[in-house]
Amino acid sequence: MIIETHDVIVIGGGAAGFFSAITCAEALGGGGDVLILEQAGKVLEKVRISGGGRCNVTHDCLEPRPLTTHYPRGQKALLGSFHRFGPADTIEWFESRGVRLKVEADGRMFPVTNDSQTIIDCLQQSARRAGVDVMTGERVNKISPLERQPGFHLQTKRKHFHCRSLLLATGGTRAKQGADFAAAFGHRLEPAVPSLFTLHIDDPRIRSLPGLCVNDTRISVVGQKLKSEGPTLITHWGLSGPGILKLSAWGARTLSVLDYTFQIVIDWLPRVSSIDQLEQTFEGFRRESGTTLVMKRSPFESIPKRLWQQLVQAAGIQKDTTWSRVSAPARRTLATQLKAAEFEVTGKSMNKEEFVTCGGVCLDEIDLRSMESKKQPGLFFAGEIMDVDGVTGGFNFQNAWTSGHIAGTNMALQSD
Repeated sequence: MIIETHDVIVIGGGAAGFFSAITCAEALGGGGDVLILEQAGKVLEKVRISGGGRCNVTHDCLEPRPLTTHYPRGQKALLGSFHRFGPADTIEWFESRGVRLKVEADGRMFPVTNDSQTIIDCLQQSARRAGVDVMTGERVNKISPLERQPGFHLQTKRKHFHCRSLLLATGGTRAKQGADFAAAFGHRLEPAVPSLFTLHIDDPRIRSLPGLCVNDTRISVVGQKLKSEGPTLITHWGLSGPGILKLSAWGARTLSVLDYTFQIVIDWLPRVSSIDQLEQTFEGFRRESGTTLVMKRSPFESIPKRLWQQLVQAAGIQKDTTWSRVSAPARRTLATQLKAAEFEVTGKSMNKEEFVTCGGVCLDEIDLRSMESKKQPGLFFAGEIMDVDGVTGGFNFQNAWTSGHIAGTNMALQSD
């Protein structure tokens, strides 16, 4: 039996796997031997499709403490990690390799090329320059500790490997491979459930409005302490957008228990303090624009015209009704539609660009100063295999860069 020997083996050719391998190899100054094993035929596929093909690299939230507030799982534990390697370090890392990033209005950061291939090329070129070897189509079937020395024996269908340090960067634990390996070394795992998903809603108020976005909304789940704010996008199947995705991330486990069947309330005008204030606005409109059709003119520029018309109709106000003829009960009903519109959720769809799960290796069993297992010396973790997940906006990639950098640095120290 021929056994290939390497200083470090990384299982998983995604963002966290590549970043850790590059960091480790660069820290060893080319004197180490780092190998990435990827079971698929291609590497960095999630990078390629992320952000609509643009790759949301990170977020312009540079201070560690505010940054942690964007992580429903891992919030407190990540503070020290982000002090070691945060978004500013990520920006510097890519720009030092010729990749300029830009900040969009909502804080998300993308390559100025608007092309995820720019990030893929940077990572692959950096790996080649650092001497990292990459093998695709190599699924690891078995891992076991070496008996007479520190390290691990790995077996694929075609080959056997030995290494001193081993990193699991296999992605979310929906991918059973990484979860099984972690469990085999005695690690507890939080069950994997979807973290970023859109909501299925079939409702006449939004059925004809796919593609319409309201930039400022507040969403809450009836009977739960779950709320979020942000843009809401109406889709062919229901609701999506940053506001909905934040709600799904913070409520991932709660909504899973509810089997994705529940009620939400949407406040389409969160900057208006109350329904009573809305009614006062309507009263002023009655006096100033009494002959104007309600359907034709909204007092609120932030409400798209087509949505306004659907909410007016839902309030029972006829198309030919002028503001002067709207009854007090109808005004109250319309105000409720604007401030507290209830919708029935009947299911969910995974957000195609951000297929993130919560769950994974419990953080109290990982030394987050090094990303090394507390159960098995020489075993490291990075990325989504840990019980860490962020809301949409570049935060999950930042966790990949941060954990990958810390793990790579410390694997190099063991191999030096």
